[in-house]
Amino acid sequence: MKIWLDGELVEESAAKISVFDHGLLYGDGVFEGIRFYKRRIFRLEEHIRRLFDSARAIVLEIPWTPEEVSRFVIETVAANGLDDGYIRLVVTRGTGSMGLSPYLCKRASMFIIASTISLYPAEHYENGLSVITAATRRPAPGALMPQVKSLNYLNNIMAKVEAIQAGALEAVMLNEQGYVAECTGDNVFILRDGVLHTPQVSDGALDGITRRVILELADQLGIPKVERSMTRYDLFVADEFFLTGTAAEVIPVVALDRRVIGDGKPGPLTGRFIEAFKQLVTTTGTPID
Repeated sequence: MKIWLDGELVEESAAKISVFDHGLLYGDGVFEGIRFYKRRIFRLEEHIRRLFDSARAIVLEIPWTPEEVSRFVIETVAANGLDDGYIRLVVTRGTGSMGLSPYLCKRASMFIIASTISLYPAEHYENGLSVITAATRRPAPGALMPQVKSLNYLNNIMAKVEAIQAGALEAVMLNEQGYVAECTGDNVFILRDGVLHTPQVSDGALDGITRRVILELADQLGIPKVERSMTRYDLFVADEFFLTGTAAEVIPVVALDRRVIGDGKPGPLTGRFIEAFKQLVTTTGTPID
């Protein structure tokens, strides 16, 4: 496997960062997860824009332009000869002295991985997930801005641990006011009486790229949509429930905290979104060749 690391493609065994890198020491950095299908990178420009927005929000200067980073991503995928897969693009604060100050780091570091991924077992895309509500809450926006895809994911990991210990693969996370924010790595959608509902980003949800795509597809499919504050009750009484994310794509949920959603099977409107999403990602995107 070839890894792009600070300006050159190297073998995986040679892709190393310093133990003094602030991304490792303090989770000081940002990242993007990006998908590619049939040698086309899906929504590359949107991902790169969000990467630079996240970096700006934490006062991290990326020493390359968005156009250069896009080209590096394409080069990395091409070098690995993959038709379909997942890209992890990471920018760290770089190497510095011990201590929290980001100004101790002279230059940011960046690496790009192009590989394959399977977030959930295939049968769950057919039959749906059973999820739980995590006790771990999403941080308040004043503590950690939810729109920044930072390397500090311990909050999400602790919620994922809760899910796994409860025999589930995913967990719904609430904010401090008790409203639904998102899952540990996915956005939340429900359908009720033919209307698509999703938590508003101000309640702690990441403004996910796949989330945006689903809202666009709702318009194309003629399905009304609303972004609003939601509680667990809204999820319990939903007709249909599904999650979205770059790695997860679109996956149905059939139970939450042992409450059956709808009739306990993936719903017909969820199926329409899945098919429309598959059609979109396999026919659009930035060509790798």
